[in-house]
Amino acid sequence: MKVLVIGGGAREHALCRSLSLDPDVSALHCAPGNAGIAEVAELRPVDALDGEAVAALATELGADLVVVGPEAPLVAGVGDAVRAAGIPVFGPSAEAAQLEGSKAFAKDVMAAAGVPTARSYVCTTPEEVDAALDAFGAPYVVKDDGLAAGKGVVVTEDRDAARAHALGCDRVVIEEYLDGPEVSLFAITDGVTVVPLQPAQDFKRALDGDQGPNTGGMGAYSPLPWADPKLVDEVMELVLQPTVDELRRRGTPFSGLLYAGLAITGRGTRVIEFNARFGDPETQVVLARLRTPLASVLLNAAKGTLADEPPLVWRDDAAVTVVIASHNYPDTPRTGDPIEGLAEVAAEDAPDAYVLHAGTRREGDAVVSAGGRVLSVTATGSDLAQAREKAYTAVARIRLDGSQHRTDIAAKAAGLG
Repeated sequence: MKVLVIGGGAREHALCRSLSLDPDVSALHCAPGNAGIAEVAELRPVDALDGEAVAALATELGADLVVVGPEAPLVAGVGDAVRAAGIPVFGPSAEAAQLEGSKAFAKDVMAAAGVPTARSYVCTTPEEVDAALDAFGAPYVVKDDGLAAGKGVVVTEDRDAARAHALGCDRVVIEEYLDGPEVSLFAITDGVTVVPLQPAQDFKRALDGDQGPNTGGMGAYSPLPWADPKLVDEVMELVLQPTVDELRRRGTPFSGLLYAGLAITGRGTRVIEFNARFGDPETQVVLARLRTPLASVLLNAAKGTLADEPPLVWRDDAAVTVVIASHNYPDTPRTGDPIEGLAEVAAEDAPDAYVLHAGTRREGDAVVSAGGRVLSVTATGSDLAQAREKAYTAVARIRLDGSQHRTDIAAKAAGLG
C-alpha cells in the first residue's frame, strides 16, 4: 500500500512512524513533512491547503490512501479534492470538518444529538458578549468560533481579559466552566461504524501545576489509571455514536478521526470540544500503545468498510510524551536555534524512548527550531512511572537554547505528585 500523509507536525510524525512499521505499507510519503519525518518517509513539497495540488501529488505517486493530518486542510476541503480524484482519504469532508471548524456548528450538532455539553451562548456583538459573561460568571470560558491553531480558547477569572478576547473575534462561543479532570478520546469512523481508541490526558497550560497561558499542549499520557473502566463505553453511547449518527442524518457523514475533549464533572461526562483529526500531543501516546497495524484501519475507514476490521489490539505498556517548546512560547516563540542531542537519544534510549518532531527544519547538517512546540519526547514503560522516567531521561539529553518544558507530566497519575 502506498500512503501519503499531509502535514508536518509531531502528530504527522507519530502517524508516519506507525505507518512505517506496518508491513502492508510499501511506500510512505509526507507533504510537506519536517526534519524528523524525513527519517521514516519521503518528503514531498506541497501547499497543504491547496486541494488540487494535493490531489495531483497523490495521483502522481499512485497513492492508495491519503491521510490528512491537520485541521486547516480538512476545513479547506483538501480531502474532498483528493476523493474527487478517486483516491481514498482518511479525513472528513469540509462540511463535516465544521465540527471542529465552527464551535457554534458543533454545539448545534450536540444539541440535536442529545450529547451532554456545557451550556453556551453564541455571540457576535459586544452586548451579547456582556450578557453571556454576566450569565455564567467566573471562571470565564471564551472560544473563538473558528480555527485558531490551538490558541482560540481563553479560560480566565479576569472579566476584562475574557471580554477583550471575545471582542477580538468575529464570533465567539461563551460557555459555562466545566470542573473536573479532562480526558481526550479518539475514535476512528467511516460515518457509520465507530471504533474508539484508548483514552489519554493532555496538559494545556504552559507551566508546571497547570499554571501559565493555554498552549497547544505540553505533554500527555495513557492509560488513565484513575478513570472509570466504563468510561470508553459511556462516551461511545452518549457522545461518539450519536454525533456520527446525527451528521449522517444531516447528509454530511463524518469519516475519519473524531476527537472528543471531555470533562469528567460532578454531574457526569461533558464534551468540551470536538476535533476532526488526531490531537497533538495525545496522538503520540495513543499510537505508541497501539499494536494493531495502522494502515488497514485507516483505509477501511476511508472506504466505508470499517465494520470488516478486527478489534484493535493494545499493548499493556504505558506511554508518556513531553513537549519541548521554544523560547517565549506560546507568545512570540523564537525560531532558528540549533537542536543538539537527538543522536544521543537515538543511541541511548531507543526503542523505549524516541523523539517526534513538530516545529523543526534542516539547515545543512543541523536541525533547527521552526515553531513554538519543537519536539515531543515519547517513551513507553511497564507503568506510567517507568514511562515518565524514560521520557525525562531522554528530554535531559536534548539541548535547545532557551527551550522550556513541563516537569510534571503524568506525575500525579503515576502517584508521584
